[in-house]
Amino acid sequence: MNITILGLGPGDPDLLTRRAWDLLSQADEVYLRTRRHPTVAELPEHLVLHDFDHLYDTLNGFAEVYDTIAEQILALGLRREGVLYAVPGHPLVGEASVQHILGRASDRELPVTLVEGLSFVEPVLTILGIDGLDGLQLSDATELAVAYHPDLDTDRPALIGQLYGQRLASEVKLTLMNAYPEDWKVTLVKAAGVGTGTLIRIPLYELDRGQVCDHLTTLYVPPLPNTGGLPGLQQTIARLRAPDGCPWDREQTHQSLRENLLEETYEVLSALDADDTEKLCEELGDLLMQIAMHVQIATEEGEFQFADVIGGIDAKLKRRHPHVFGDLTVGSTGEVLRAWEAIKANERANASHEGEQPSSLDSVPAILPALARAQALGERAARTGFDWPDLSGVLDKVSEELAELIDCRDQQGQARELGDLLFSLVNVARWLRIDAESALRGACDRFSERYAHMEQDAQSHGVELSTLSPAEQDALWNQAKNHG
Repeated sequence: MNITILGLGPGDPDLLTRRAWDLLSQADEVYLRTRRHPTVAELPEHLVLHDFDHLYDTLNGFAEVYDTIAEQILALGLRREGVLYAVPGHPLVGEASVQHILGRASDRELPVTLVEGLSFVEPVLTILGIDGLDGLQLSDATELAVAYHPDLDTDRPALIGQLYGQRLASEVKLTLMNAYPEDWKVTLVKAAGVGTGTLIRIPLYELDRGQVCDHLTTLYVPPLPNTGGLPGLQQTIARLRAPDGCPWDREQTHQSLRENLLEETYEVLSALDADDTEKLCEELGDLLMQIAMHVQIATEEGEFQFADVIGGIDAKLKRRHPHVFGDLTVGSTGEVLRAWEAIKANERANASHEGEQPSSLDSVPAILPALARAQALGERAARTGFDWPDLSGVLDKVSEELAELIDCRDQQGQARELGDLLFSLVNVARWLRIDAESALRGACDRFSERYAHMEQDAQSHGVELSTLSPAEQDALWNQAKNHG
């Protein structure tokens, strides 16, 4: 009773290990995950060969194939003579069936012996002439193909194995293009470890063109020329904060950087308002730098690290999107928002057990600009059902607040009524799906432009605005308004 899992190497029979050859020579039969491997043709002639190739055509997907292979090998391992199971390359490099077998064999107390083989990695390194310890990343094409974003650091080189067909190559290409430029030069390595192998260098967008990918194809993706990964940015920030770094950066604290963080946030908003994507890219970088600086300070103080920041928001996103990452079914954006509020209410209830007083409005920061805070408060309250049934009710509220302002005679009361009126107007913006903060910024910009035009008109007539009558100023304003 035992299972022996043997690696057949990358393809050249001469690369089969001495131990593997001795075991194969002494065995009567061997079970192959697949016969589609060059070494199979050179195995000892007396061996009875079994394979699982038929499962790839009859079962639904690789997961079911590897699950079935594992169960059959485990059953064969219970025989008195045990079983010899052979896989391409190394048993622990890209062999999902082996992982299935190891986990279940341990549960069943069935002994497993691994016989190492040369993986595809070493011959690929040889043909590329690169160092495997120089930050090299390994990835499985079948896993990369179903991802929305590659789990790769673009500052480091990557090898993507098992790129066995053009359809898979197309899916891998789309995933990689979420992090790499479409014209980034990548290299297909074909039949490494079988003779001299072949290199095909192409731009990423051509990866799925032609019929060049097969079961002996590996993709090499070189690092981008400039820092593009979060670890690289943190390395730069940490260097600035190091003892021999920049004196100014070393002096900064969470509190000293508050104004910088706010300023960079408004620069991002300004780029959005201008619809300037090039500027937006630059300003988002400046904002990210501020975040990285705060994280580095926290890391040095032993408060938290980037992994805590990213892990926290990733867990929160998945927790608050059960309709994407769980089994909740929703039919509209409204249902999503209601589910979101229910989840947050549950989080607040859990927090209340720790002594906090939960409120659905607690998460709206008081430091927000007043218009933005008013709109956020209105939106949060509306999600809990506290809202008018239609826009007419909101407009009636504006009229009501305006009348109360007009009737008010003391300054303190007028300030209060004016605030209520402004809050009501923000609710109108919310109902119209207009961002009140952006709308007012636009009005400020228009006013500045029109006022400047009025000044120019007045100067062209040799007069000052202050010397004009209200009627003359009104005429100039209308001209400026029409001009704008």
